[in-house]
Amino acid sequence: MYSILGATGNTGSVIARRLLAAGKQVRVVGRRAERLQPLVDEGAEAFVGDVEDREAMARAFDGATAGYSMIPPRMDVEDFLAFQEDAGASIAGGIEAAGVSHVVQLSSVGASHPSGTGPIAGLHAMEQRLNALGVNVVHLRPGWFMENFLDMIPGIREMGVLASPTRPDIPSPMIATPDIAHAAADILLELDFTGTTTRELLGPRDVTLAEAAGILGAAIGKPDLAYVQASFEQAEQGLVAMGISPAVAAVYLELYRAHNEGLLAAEETRSDFNTTATTLEQFAEEVFAPAYGQE
Repeated sequence: MYSILGATGNTGSVIARRLLAAGKQVRVVGRRAERLQPLVDEGAEAFVGDVEDREAMARAFDGATAGYSMIPPRMDVEDFLAFQEDAGASIAGGIEAAGVSHVVQLSSVGASHPSGTGPIAGLHAMEQRLNALGVNVVHLRPGWFMENFLDMIPGIREMGVLASPTRPDIPSPMIATPDIAHAAADILLELDFTGTTTRELLGPRDVTLAEAAGILGAAIGKPDLAYVQASFEQAEQGLVAMGISPAVAAVYLELYRAHNEGLLAAEETRSDFNTTATTLEQFAEEVFAPAYGQE
């Protein structure tokens, strides 16, 4: 039995389907039964529960040999770091109570740093919690999610530019989330890992945000789309205008600063092992452009 947290999300849903296609018994975990139903229709067992509920997490992992663990990116909370702390302790407690032997944990590039990285510091803490359990665990540390660009579509429409407080000239490893999911599914299907290990996932190449603007712009018929580095004050105003609490906005501003200061740089040498397939050009054509056209 495999238990998959975040089963309705970008990575969890793909992992669950890969395992089901391989004939595995899969329990999918999420907060809403209706969103889990498509996976149930494909043969999964649904478990409805909140990651902050330790007893629920113990039941979610009960009987599972292996699982996929992640702390959801909840933007609707008042205190994101407190949410990460509560969710992380609950998930780790559930894994321990259920006696799960193998775990793949979604972490991030930069998670080697205990602080100064915004929400990634919470992933560092989660890595430490799982390491302390003595289970066999692989911490996947992907780079910048290409899907983050989807959140920038309203800004492109309103201002005609791609904007954030991140410097335009820093090359970053950019990865499509299905590639993360397939790497996780491969590991879970093999189940041949022991001890505690980390593995970075770096996409096909590093890309600056200035380069990304040109690639995304070409896909939506705006070849002159420019990237503009916004001020941190402008970014904070934009996040709060989206309904994000000032406390959560501050956590993400720290993430932007960490990126500008080089704390989110990959630590592994790029290799076939950590390079994934989907290019930003493919993502722009197949995902970004259709999403932009639907707005």
